[in-house]
Amino acid sequence: MNMEISRRSFLKGAGAGVAATTIGAFGFGEAEAAFVAELRPYKLAGTTETRNTCPYCSVACGVIIYSKGDIAQGNAVAMHLEGDVDHPTNRGTLCPKGAALLDFIKSETRLTKPKVRRAGSDKFEEISWNEALDNIARLMKDDRDANFIERNMDGVQVNRWTTTGFLAASATTNETAFLTYKAVRSTGIVAFDNQARV
Repeated sequence: MNMEISRRSFLKGAGAGVAATTIGAFGFGEAEAAFVAELRPYKLAGTTETRNTCPYCSVACGVIIYSKGDIAQGNAVAMHLEGDVDHPTNRGTLCPKGAALLDFIKSETRLTKPKVRRAGSDKFEEISWNEALDNIARLMKDDRDANFIERNMDGVQVNRWTTTGFLAASATTNETAFLTYKAVRSTGIVAFDNQARV
């Protein structure tokens, strides 16, 4: 496409650009930014800022959760959430699911304690974290002892545990993912996966 611009229209456009930058240089362009900056501290005054990772997919976007209350005592309530502008993955942006994380956090159906359905029962019951982790460790140990394959049919040492799999989270740091992978593989587990297929 061939555009012809006259000297007069070029000078008009350049003059308008110079005028706009001059007004900005005199400080008038900062008026809107100053107004917004004054509003923000009042909205988030008295809140605790916590950085976290969005749990939805394997992109691992960074989020900042603002809460009121004491986090150490467990009575903090999330009241605002936004993308983390310092996070290298999303640089402050969030998809629609990530932007709706506040509803996810405050959902009435969200599990906050471990539950177990005992053999023969038709309902789940709450248990402590210690009991849940002890049960998981006991079941894994029993299964590994019963199904561990030390050598294959040719007598080659393989150290495989094929009856249990491990599903990991991909929304972690590289260091955490590496340690998880090494810990799982050291038990002999062959089936190891997460939503990013790492």
